[in-house]
Amino acid sequence: MAARIILGVALLALVSSHASASDPSPLQDFCVADYDSNVFVNGFACKKPKDVTADDFYFTGLDQTASTANRLGANITLVTANRLPGLNTLGVAMSRVDYAPFALNPPHSHPHASEILHVAEGTLYAGFVTSNTAQGNRLFAKKLKKGDAFVFPQGLIHFQFNVGDTDAVAFASFGSQSPGLVTAANALLGSHPPIPDYILAPAVQLDKTTVDWLQKQPWVDIAQEAS
Repeated sequence: MAARIILGVALLALVSSHASASDPSPLQDFCVADYDSNVFVNGFACKKPKDVTADDFYFTGLDQTASTANRLGANITLVTANRLPGLNTLGVAMSRVDYAPFALNPPHSHPHASEILHVAEGTLYAGFVTSNTAQGNRLFAKKLKKGDAFVFPQGLIHFQFNVGDTDAVAFASFGSQSPGLVTAANALLGSHPPIPDYILAPAVQLDKTTVDWLQKQPWVDIAQEAS
């Protein structure tokens, strides 16, 4: 009897782990997002199959260099279910990242997905930081050249920096139709309303005057995504 209970618990844990590992699996061939629907669901409601066309699965423009005229010198073109309706329920997304010389894609995380980055042009220094451990927050980083790829585990803070004096381009793939994006500095110092300085000052080991000044700065969002 005890063996049966243990087996049952093990099977339940296995099923639960698969169920929570990624976006929900589709129950039909596709569920093209209906952006006009008033139904609120986790993701998007489905467009009627008879109204679906090939254009719902099509995106163009990833060959175009995006403007990097901002303080960070980088630009992210996200292709998620918010822009490509055919991605709805399929559990994948992608992006193109353009970097000016010495540009930074600042420390950020994707709460809903792991990421694999492929360098198409240029040389990047990329890495991620682990969760809190007994050994501290470990940095795993590497210089990447054209043709290299690097993985960023789900939810961990990561970054890329163009170490070259020429433009760089990378393409990223995500294990979610909507990976989410939390830019660390923007979230801490550019939130609306702002986090009280008496909370941030000891947390980042700065005085309140410096925190107040930082919160007044314009925090750049380099991710371009239709909503």
